[in-house]
Amino acid sequence: MNNDEIIQKTVDFVKHTLRNAEGGHDWFHIERVFKTSTTIAKSENVDVLVVSLGALLHDIADSKFYNGDETIGPRVAKDFLESINVDKSVTDHVINIIENISFKGGNVIQKFKSPELDVVQDADRLDAIGAIGVARCFNYGGFKNRALYNPDIKPNLQMSKEEYKKSEAPTINHFYEKLLLLKDRMNTETGKKMAEKRHLFMEQFLDQFYLEWEGKS
Repeated sequence: MNNDEIIQKTVDFVKHTLRNAEGGHDWFHIERVFKTSTTIAKSENVDVLVVSLGALLHDIADSKFYNGDETIGPRVAKDFLESINVDKSVTDHVINIIENISFKGGNVIQKFKSPELDVVQDADRLDAIGAIGVARCFNYGGFKNRALYNPDIKPNLQMSKEEYKKSEAPTINHFYEKLLLLKDRMNTETGKKMAEKRHLFMEQFLDQFYLEWEGKS
């Protein structure tokens, strides 16, 4: 089986697996991350197959939808890749990407690094900011029945990994606890450039949000 066939089989598997997923973590999120990974990879010296599979499988079973269990996603991905006889070294690399891509509150040391992870991580983070990032943020907040904003509940920038996973704070807080931090955490030059415009959009959105909250616009 050649690389194109491996990627197509993976696309079909992910589409089927995520057919009923929450709107911010569905097939279209995966497709955007895959496309952005491909764009960034053009400027990086990386294994394109590893990048492609990492992007396609990075959210195959996001722990936030499985009571915080971080072992399910890597296990599902590993079983699938082994079922289509992907080379073990490629499979191992992809699993490392899945296990280390997540933000997890930003206060957790990443245990694995590679140029391929850098690319996929940047692409995933880019999908969390900008116009789509704003849309995804509020979509997930609605999914979890969270308040839009509560001026009395301040953002917590010192959360542990467990506190971050269990947070029920208003959706606006997530901008400060994660989204606005991502621009300065990009790995690649292409990712950094793409993040600038998306970051600016979020700042403008928040300015307008607060004006409207106070009835001034």
